[in-house]
Amino acid sequence: MSSLGLSMEELGQAREVLIDLEGKTIRIRGANVIAVNTQAGRMYQIVGGEEVEEAQTKTEIAAYEPNQEDVALVASQAEVSLDEARQALIDAGGDLARAILNLRMKRTG
Repeated sequence: MSSLGLSMEELGQAREVLIDLEGKTIRIRGANVIAVNTQAGRMYQIVGGEEVEEAQTKTEIAAYEPNQEDVALVASQAEVSLDEARQALIDAGGDLARAILNLRMKRTG
């Protein structure tokens, strides 16, 4: 495979491989992991193991509650109400910059 610019390296058996996607998390226990090096970059191949898929619950997503200082900062920077700022922070997962940008984009529409 080296003539194709590929090389493979067995990394061994992983205790757990975690794939965190929007809306779900996939855990694979006991999988063999192989690294494939190409000219474009490094890829990982996961072979075998026991797959455990977990759906995120709404309580996990809604568990974030922004503090008053963050709400006030977002409200003043985006020139919106405290309620709008609080909701924007929840929607942005606590990312202040993203909350402000989302509100400004919404306002300029």
